[in-house]
Amino acid sequence: MAIRKPPTHQRIDLALQGGGSHGAFTWGVLDRLLEDEGLEIAAISGTSAGAMNAVALAAGLMEGGREGARTALRRFWTRVGELSPFSTAAAPATPWLDPASPWAAPWAAPMRAYSQWLGAQVSPYQLNPLNLNPLRRILLDTVDFDRVCQCHKTRLFIAATQVRTGELRVFAQHELTPDVVLASACLPLLFQAVEIDGEAYWDGGYAGNPSLLPLVLDSPADDLLVVQINPAERAALPTNAGDILDRINEVTFNASLLRELRSIALLKQLLAAEGWAAQRLRSPVLRGIARLRLHRVDGGDELAALGAGSKTRTDPAFLQRLFEQGRGAASAWFEQHRSALGKRGTLELGAILGA
Repeated sequence: MAIRKPPTHQRIDLALQGGGSHGAFTWGVLDRLLEDEGLEIAAISGTSAGAMNAVALAAGLMEGGREGARTALRRFWTRVGELSPFSTAAAPATPWLDPASPWAAPWAAPMRAYSQWLGAQVSPYQLNPLNLNPLRRILLDTVDFDRVCQCHKTRLFIAATQVRTGELRVFAQHELTPDVVLASACLPLLFQAVEIDGEAYWDGGYAGNPSLLPLVLDSPADDLLVVQINPAERAALPTNAGDILDRINEVTFNASLLRELRSIALLKQLLAAEGWAAQRLRSPVLRGIARLRLHRVDGGDELAALGAGSKTRTDPAFLQRLFEQGRGAASAWFEQHRSALGKRGTLELGAILGA
């Protein structure tokens, strides 16, 4: 009788971008990835909603493996939907919430503009002096942080921006608490800064959305999949104040990722030109970049069409719609690129460099 060899697993790192409720798209991507028994998620770098997906996944892995991770992610996003003011409304009853809907209420845009104006005039220290944040309750209800810190099935790196210096702080797995995740998701016009060990932090998206370097340095995997949910391009020129502010935010929250991708692309180009000499590199950063194979799943036109204003929409029907779009995008990526894992990158680096 032939002896069966144990199944081999393809290691892959995940870089999960933040983007408010659009993080439910990433939930769908992760759900599809976890179905693939041949994949091992070696490490995750997450920011904001990406950080929340990361800790839910890690806690779930320790609770019940792949199925436990899928259950934990659904539990987290279901709780987000339950706390929505529209959690009991049927999907057809709330189309006015969607800026792209032809049935959008005529007062939806003025209300959104007023909210943006109010946020620019009054700080969260005035509007929310008790510093109430429903995300804290959701995290405490759905994520076991002892399991997160003890998780040996993947590694986590969570980004936040230090207010005092403006620098990126990447929290290691043993440092993760609900406050760290809330700091990673702290939009300064909505929430008060989160203090950790005497330092104040804002959303990690300003400095690393997400940060790729920890994956290059500290993960055994050479394949890195970026899940990008902030639109890189918009065909239409924004002309009203709300759309202009939305596009500014999208550009801001993509800037750090684009900067890291360009740096990696340039270094890989230079290392490739060195040929065999690159194999003798002493720098662990350069060795990691030389081996790195980059991939990307993004929301494409579907997320772009929703508009940035929908990132605060959390009704269950909308979150489920994003989840299904994420699963669909991941399935399409699998169909086209699954065989490339372990062999070559599928993200076109020439386009990133503008070549």
